[in-house]
Amino acid sequence: MLRALELARLAGEEGEVPVGAVVVCDGKIISEGRNRREQDKNALCHAELEAIDGACRTLGGWRLWKCELYVTLEPCPMCAGAIINARIPQVVYGASDPKAGSCGSVTDLFSMAYNHHPQVTAGFMEEEAAALLKNFFQRLREQRKQKKENRLL
Repeated sequence: MLRALELARLAGEEGEVPVGAVVVCDGKIISEGRNRREQDKNALCHAELEAIDGACRTLGGWRLWKCELYVTLEPCPMCAGAIINARIPQVVYGASDPKAGSCGSVTDLFSMAYNHHPQVTAGFMEEEAAALLKNFFQRLREQRKQKKENRLL
């Protein structure tokens, strides 16, 4: 999770929502990702999808049944679907997402009648992950307020 937090910090510094993810296999990080939606101008560029894609390429297949995913923010529906389809058995996330979280906050896709049901550990290093998000959005609001004030002058 420490590496996922580093990736989230990097994403935040790049103007992205600070989310980072790593895929671990046999105790080693085999792939990582961070949000790049703004940079790549692509709704699919979530940290989890980048990490899953890299893991599939590294292992040479789409079944990640021996892997764990560590991510700083609770996965959204799209990412939860990718986790199910990749057969990742274990997901560990930091901060809950009350707007789009699909591992228990808004809905729990992993408990639905799909053919794969990942185990979830929620709230791991939650304070650190939540602080990154809180600080990012606070800075964003301040920047928008400053721009608005500058336009009025």
